[in-house]
Parts: sequence; C-alpha cells; structure tokens
Amino acid sequence: MKYDTSSSCCTSLTVWRKSLVFSCYGFTVFDSNGNLVYRVDNYRGDRTEDIVLMDARGKPLLTLHRKKRRFVKNWVVFEGDAEERDGKPKKPIYCGRKHVNLLLQRNPHDVLAHVFRGSDSHPSSEKGYGLEIQGCYERRTCQVVDDESGEVVAEIKKKDACIQGISYGLDVFLLIVRPGFNPAFAMSLVLLLDQMFT
Repeated sequence: MKYDTSSSCCTSLTVWRKSLVFSCYGFTVFDSNGNLVYRVDNYRGDRTEDIVLMDARGKPLLTLHRKKRRFVKNWVVFEGDAEERDGKPKKPIYCGRKHVNLLLQRNPHDVLAHVFRGSDSHPSSEKGYGLEIQGCYERRTCQVVDDESGEVVAEIKKKDACIQGISYGLDVFLLIVRPGFNPAFAMSLVLLLDQMFT
C-alpha cells in the first residue's frame, strides 16, 4: 500500500459528504486548520463507473473504478486518472472487495471490506499484505487494519459538535490517519466504503 513517512503525527481530516459545486454529488475534505485538501465532484450522481479524488486545485490524485465480476463487485483504484497512457492501460494500485459471508457465519470483527495490492482480489504471497476494513460505515465508526502488522492505520469517526445540542449528522465525520499512512489513500477508502454501503 502507499505509505507516507513525512509525518510523525496523526492527520485529522473533516469529511463533508457534499460537493461545493452546485447540483453535484461528491465530498469536500478539510484539514484541521479548515483548509480544503481534497474534493470529489461528480456530475452524474453517486453510482458512476469512475469517481475521481482530486486535490484542492482539481488535480486528479486517485480514480476509483467499479468492475463487475459475476456476483461480486470489485473496485480498482488508479493513481491519477484512469485513462490509458501511450495506448497502454494503467495498472491499478489496489483492488477493494466487499466482504461476502456466503455461509452466514458470525462476523467477529464486523469486517466490511478487503483491500489488496494491484488488480487482484485475493491475497498471495507475492502480493504481500493487504488491508481489512472493520466496523459500520452507516454509523461512521470504522477502522482500517493492516493485515500484516495488525495495526490500525486509519479510522472513521463521528464528528462531535463543539456547541451542545448541535449534531453534524452522518454527512460530516472525521477521518483520522495514523503516521506513515497516506491521507489521500485513506480518503479513497472512504469513497470505496461509500460506494459499497450507500
């Protein structure tokens, strides 16, 4: 996965499930100082093939692409936009798959999704570790766990209002990113969950 070693402390982002562009589906993401850092502006609604995570200036950082395979939907993520370069298709940096419990067994960690390197939807010894997303996205309480180390690398939490009696609801929440984990990559996981569970 993409790691960023430039920071030694957690990054706290406020995610607003709304685009700043009128009549657009999307997300607006602010840092702890209130500066715009990421945005998603989707003119076609929330169920398109491609969702692009951009920086504040509109530069594409990551593109989430939905693929259908038989009964299960997979999502692949590309760096930048998903367009071909020099006639060659770009290779995805990761693949996400919704956790499916065919035997209806108890889900001990409330596993929501699995994330793997590249375009494969199954881990292998050559591909190395992946990520497991646990919790409940509908309640905005999720943890992203590194399969190799077992450490939590990012969390989604409800945002508490500073003034008593005011609730932000579910459209405004926090994304806490641990040191060493790329915040843009973490935000793409939020987009992945939003596609899976809304």
